[in-house]
Amino acid sequence: MSEPLLQAINLQCERDKRELFRDLSFSILPATVTRVEGANGSGKTTLLRILAGLSDAWAGHLLWCGEPRSRVRESFLRNVLYLGHRPGIKPLLSPLENLRALMAGRRPMGDKVLTQALARTGLEGYEQVPCRHLSAGQQRRVALARLLVADEPLWLLDEVFTAIDASGVAAIENLLQERAAEGGAVVFTTHHNVQIAGTKRLVLTPGAVGYDD
Repeated sequence: MSEPLLQAINLQCERDKRELFRDLSFSILPATVTRVEGANGSGKTTLLRILAGLSDAWAGHLLWCGEPRSRVRESFLRNVLYLGHRPGIKPLLSPLENLRALMAGRRPMGDKVLTQALARTGLEGYEQVPCRHLSAGQQRRVALARLLVADEPLWLLDEVFTAIDASGVAAIENLLQERAAEGGAVVFTTHHNVQIAGTKRLVLTPGAVGYDD
């Protein structure tokens, strides 16, 4: 069996004096897709932000490739892609400019490749249009184009299907399946009824957790 990319041991988190989860332990292996589930307010977004290193409001242990994440933080950040439920794009920039910015500090990427990624998400002809003139769905597609040029081994995706039409949802499902088939790991949340073969379920309930392989 492959060694875990990310391992959580006895995670605990409180928000506004309310316990979201406790004794939360699980492993994220290469070549897997994991869906985080739970009722509104159960801590799904909070958990993804903790896993991405964007929140310090937690207790427990997180290991990256077998090492405490705090000891290998730079390596961890280079190898994890996080997309939040908001597009995270700059409205005054064009889709191409935004994609350049999203790739900054990662591997070099020419405009031809970035333009092709935007075209694959349905943004052909909109590459140079300021994002403030695009619809919510189109703005979301700018962020999703990032996935088409990503090579990080772990993807953390919060509400990745938001504001996407049915054809776009199917395309993302296929992309996540392809990513796992290539050896990558995906952890995501969604309120959509998506169908991705072999998906693991990480179910958050008040003060407890269920993990279904």
